[in-house]
Amino acid sequence: MAERMADRGPGRRGAGPPTARGGVPTARGEPRRPRVDPARRAAYEAVAAVHRDDAYANLVLPAVLRDVRLGGRDAAFATELTYGTLRLTGTLDVIIGAAAKRDASRIDPPVRDALRLGAYQLLRTRVPPHAAVATTVDLVRALHPGAAGFANAVLRRIAERDWDAWVDALAPPDPVGRLALASAHPEWVVRAFNDRLRSLDEAGAALEADNEPAPVHLCARPGRITADELAAQCDGQVGRYSPYAVYLPGGTPGDVRAIVDGRAHVQDEGSQLVAAALVDAQPTADGERWLDLCAGPGGKAALLGALAAQRGATVTAVEVAPHRARLVGQATRGLPVEVVCADGRDIEGTYDRVLVDAPCTGLGALRRRPEARWRRQPSDLPPLTRLQRELLGAALRLVRPGGVVAYVTCSPHPVETEVTVGEARRRAGFPVDVLDAVPLLPGVPDLGGGPTVQLWPHRHGTDAMFLALLRR
Repeated sequence: MAERMADRGPGRRGAGPPTARGGVPTARGEPRRPRVDPARRAAYEAVAAVHRDDAYANLVLPAVLRDVRLGGRDAAFATELTYGTLRLTGTLDVIIGAAAKRDASRIDPPVRDALRLGAYQLLRTRVPPHAAVATTVDLVRALHPGAAGFANAVLRRIAERDWDAWVDALAPPDPVGRLALASAHPEWVVRAFNDRLRSLDEAGAALEADNEPAPVHLCARPGRITADELAAQCDGQVGRYSPYAVYLPGGTPGDVRAIVDGRAHVQDEGSQLVAAALVDAQPTADGERWLDLCAGPGGKAALLGALAAQRGATVTAVEVAPHRARLVGQATRGLPVEVVCADGRDIEGTYDRVLVDAPCTGLGALRRRPEARWRRQPSDLPPLTRLQRELLGAALRLVRPGGVVAYVTCSPHPVETEVTVGEARRRAGFPVDVLDAVPLLPGVPDLGGGPTVQLWPHRHGTDAMFLALLRR
């Protein structure tokens, strides 16, 4: 369960005159629109933008917070409400529907988003029930005055049970369906995690890890700053597994000097591990040519570039989207990296090492993208896996005999990982060996018997990165 926030309910400021129906009285006794708590209003604006405009929470929320000038505890509370509500939307809708005695899809969208925020406070935070109900009704009254009574009744019914009791009352009888409701994930995602982990209990642990805020990991660029130096600069902690990782305890990464001057960047420790494994897979020689076939937005290309600078190598970073190619250029400024805006399937040449960080469903980073679990569908898999196999096939064509390809996805789904690797090897037209990647992640526990590697948030504290190392 997400970390529970302290009480943010409204304080009493004296009895005052009785409230007029439909609003709070003015000095002359005339009703006016209620004052909505700024943090809750900011959370509502962000959640509404995600559902109304297909916006991304990590992009829209900072803009909302800037617009309303929220900081400190208010900004933290708005962030918790936004991300928590978006993560749990599917289950919240089931509960709201039961309490409203109508399907949540039939509720007016602004009222529905406000009810989601209220239900989240009631069921997953320490906000007192009276405060969660009162502030949400105020929000609904400001959005849709005629729905205030309806919202009050629905929220009071929700408050009669806690999260577990609602799950017990509403979950389907089959174990997968129950876990989907309890963990707030679509059933197809639960099945994919269970297929990979071969344990419904452990799949539950992995799914619950998706509901926790993701920590911020920094990457100390080798040759420019050490992890110890970076940790001392930002009061952080040196990572457990990657020699370049630092865990940022709080604050904004943009305030860290090493981030500003290009000696470090933000990057999940799992991403650091899989990129470094490609470099460590076999000895390097001066003058090697490395290829990052799907480079945007540039984190792995920057780490490869820093390592290439130490080893006399160069990197070609390929990105098909122009705006993402520009991000790669910014991320790799000052490093021996050439950025090419092109489709990775159309690249020519011969390279010693190739990284294929393939486009995927992103099921391994759901804790960072709260809305993603409800946007992705099983129908997304066929076009993605086709693209993955074509990109991996291109990489195997481009790598020299004896060279190494790292196939990476931020997804544990079997068809995006083992199946894609197997199909690409079968279609290659020449022998392709799978190297044992486990020894290349020294000190990382619970990696299984290899030869491929799957990282997990609940085991390793990283995104669920998959790695296969292939030698032509």
